Amino acid sequence: MQLPGSTDRAETEVTIPSLATSSKRSTMNRNQPWSLTLTNWLGFIPFALFCLLFEILPAVMVIEGSFTNSDTGAFTWNNYQRIFSQPSNLHAFQTSISLSLVTAVISTVLGFFAAYGLYQVRANWVRNIVVAFSSIAANFAGVPLAFAFISTLGVTGFVTVFLLNWFHIDLYHTLNFSVYSFWGLVLTYSYFELPLMILITLPALDALRPQWREAATSLGASNITYWFRIALPILFPSLIAAAMLLFANAFAAFATAYALAQGAINLVPILISFVVNGNVNIDTGLGDALAVGMIVILLVAFSLYTAMLRRVSRWQGK
Repeated sequence: MQLPGSTDRAETEVTIPSLATSSKRSTMNRNQPWSLTLTNWLGFIPFALFCLLFEILPAVMVIEGSFTNSDTGAFTWNNYQRIFSQPSNLHAFQTSISLSLVTAVISTVLGFFAAYGLYQVRANWVRNIVVAFSSIAANFAGVPLAFAFISTLGVTGFVTVFLLNWFHIDLYHTLNFSVYSFWGLVLTYSYFELPLMILITLPALDALRPQWREAATSLGASNITYWFRIALPILFPSLIAAAMLLFANAFAAFATAYALAQGAINLVPILISFVVNGNVNIDTGLGDALAVGMIVILLVAFSLYTAMLRRVSRWQGK
């Protein structure tokens, strides 16, 4: 038999320690954030200063300079009007976008199949070697890469001479190929874009849960059905995000194209270099306007990249 009020006393005995514990925790939580916040901010300050000095302030100065007359320093819209009125400027954007899109699509498709083949390999040492090579090749660009392709596929390059002497195949006269042309740049850009795609795609393939394949197999789905109905729709946002990253990487590349083509191909980064360095005449206002155009295109690419990453984080449970 339970006496009246015994339940209340029991609840009170349980409640009082819990209230004491919660008050103790709240006191600790009130004291703890200050030290944690201070430590986090101390670690973040160097990065914030770097972004401010080398990214935000230069971008603000470029945007301001795009609305400034190079001769008088007055406010003007003429810099942007010349972008749309001069065919060479529009052609530079068209060529840069086309080059970046073609390179991104080729590298995305080939890189996905290469990453999938590497994903199926059971030997870890093979995967480690390919990942190590991809990490090096993805960062091998600029003048050294241009010189490597000139030495390999140039007019007197090793591969060019080898094909001509042994197989009587003339790349430049018979096949109309040139490493200094648009498709030569596509091939050169793919050298560092393809390994980058492999590095990006491997984590996405590793994130595919084995339970999904097991569930599909138990329901009678074949391997092709699993990939086209389950895996590829799940990986599609990751592939689009990777393609946008490759597009931005190729669109902003300068040293490789300049060293390889020497201005023969009209690209926006090369055009900005000519305008600012005075290849014809110095016009910093037009150069700033061209740079703002590049920023806008890159912002569109990174916006799509961020949107796709949000979709990826849903099925990954992050």
